[in-house]
Amino acid sequence: MSASGSRIQIQPMSAEGFAPFGDLLNVSGQPDKIINQGLCGRYHDRAQMEFFEGRAGLSLFNAEPRTLPMPLTMMERHPEGSQAFIPMSEHGFLVIVAPDEGGRPVGPLAFETRPGQAVNFHRGTWHGVLTPLQAPGLFAVVDRIGAGDNLQEYWFETPFVVERP
Repeated sequence: MSASGSRIQIQPMSAEGFAPFGDLLNVSGQPDKIINQGLCGRYHDRAQMEFFEGRAGLSLFNAEPRTLPMPLTMMERHPEGSQAFIPMSEHGFLVIVAPDEGGRPVGPLAFETRPGQAVNFHRGTWHGVLTPLQAPGLFAVVDRIGAGDNLQEYWFETPFVVERP
C-alpha cells in the first residue's frame, strides 16, 4: 500500500482489478437475450445495486474535466448505498478507489475506463470524486435517495498525485 503523498499510476480498467470495489459495467461477451425484433442485445443485471433503506434514484451530473497530473486530496464513500456512474459521452473517465483500513482509505488505486464502460461502486467503497478527463463530463448516476446522511469524506494530510505511467 502507498503512503499518503505518494504517486498513483493510472492503470487500464478491468473487471478483475476493480472487483473488490464494485462492478465494471460494459457489454462484454454474448448478450443474455436478444430483444426488439432481434436488433438489440440485452446484457442483463450487470450491477449489484445495494441500498440500506431508501430507493434507487437516477440523477444527471455535469462535471468539469480534470487535467493530469492531478492531486488527490479527498476521497468519499456512501455507507447507505451503492453508486453507479454511467457516462453519457463516448469518452473514458478516471476512477479512483481505495480499500478501507480502520475507517479511512489506504493505498488508492486509479483506473481509466474505455469508451462504453461504466462503474458501480459497492456500498461503503472509498472513491474519488467524478473525474472526466475530457468534455463533456455528463453522467447518469444511479444511487440511493432517502433520509439520513449517506456521505463520509476523508481528507489526506498530504495529497497523492495521480498520473499516467
